[in-house]
Amino acid sequence: MSTKALPHDREKIPRILLRAMFGIVLVTLALVTFARLTDRPLEARPTDGPIAQERVIQIFGSMSGKARVLDQQGHLIADLDAREGGFISGVWRSLNHERSKIKADQNAPVRLVQFTDGRLALFDDTTGFRVELRGFGADNTAAFLRLLKL
Repeated sequence: MSTKALPHDREKIPRILLRAMFGIVLVTLALVTFARLTDRPLEARPTDGPIAQERVIQIFGSMSGKARVLDQQGHLIADLDAREGGFISGVWRSLNHERSKIKADQNAPVRLVQFTDGRLALFDDTTGFRVELRGFGADNTAAFLRLLKL
């Protein structure tokens, strides 16, 4: 069995296709660089519609996944074990990370908002941090939706 080089016209990936792929990568990098340098706003966010329900809450979590949620007056809404509060605790960690960047109060309240179209979002007015909860699946969205109902 000999190992002959394939003739140029029998390459597995044609040169034109390879050049086109690199061209697409370069164009994408150029667009992203332009957007970042000109501070283009994030356009993938849904526009805020009318609010159906809103609740101001405080979230306290732990690395184990446990979470406690208080209402605006400091009354306990939910005391969740690691199985029930894992996602809420994960959001709490992200929230604290954003707050630590600007040295904001870690215990400041957040707004849990349900829009009339059914979307559910968490807003931290201190940092501008926003979480569209629908993107994390039905079970995780339901965990926060229960906090509106309690």
